[in-house]
Amino acid sequence: MLNDLRAIVFDLDGTLYVSNDLGREINLAASRYIAELKRIDLVGAAALIRATKKMLSAASGIDTPLTMAIIELGGDVRELHRRFSTEIEPELYLKRDERVVELLRLLGESFELAIYTNNNVLLTTRIMKALGVGGMFNHVFTIEDSWRPKPDRPTLDGILQAIGRKPIECLFVGDRYDIDLRLPASLGSAVFLAKNVEELLNLIKFTCEES
Repeated sequence: MLNDLRAIVFDLDGTLYVSNDLGREINLAASRYIAELKRIDLVGAAALIRATKKMLSAASGIDTPLTMAIIELGGDVRELHRRFSTEIEPELYLKRDERVVELLRLLGESFELAIYTNNNVLLTTRIMKALGVGGMFNHVFTIEDSWRPKPDRPTLDGILQAIGRKPIECLFVGDRYDIDLRLPASLGSAVFLAKNVEELLNLIKFTCEES
């Protein structure tokens, strides 16, 4: 299946690391934004975001990313990520994992590596630095490239064009099938679901066996 593989495209949050504490800070920042926007309390804002995600998921049949729920509630993507950048300190919750660093080093010897994340440039850079993986990727694509959260076909097409690869030449790696993997799989890309670092480490075996 992966005989044509030339590039591996990784999701970032929840894929190269798992941190419930950082995830909670992101959700809190989003809730504060909606609380101000709707003039409601923080608890009500968090409940509203959860209900909106549930409604959108029921309508589409697939999971809904946080950013899409904020847009549905009248929020602005740029303002949301401005708040993420100023309110969140990922270094408080993350540390270097030598297993992940070594995995990427080994994969980088055979494949072109890219990041495709719904996070913004500043947080992505800080997260990658905290994980010890800054500079290990040939390409880094963030929400700021299009301001359209994944899954999004035009954005994905643009990424494939930017890295100069056909879908069949790419393996997409992520922790959420609907958000990270379903669309590239529909285009013919191979996909690898990893919900924690232990599962991610199986990627080296997967690529060797399939190739």
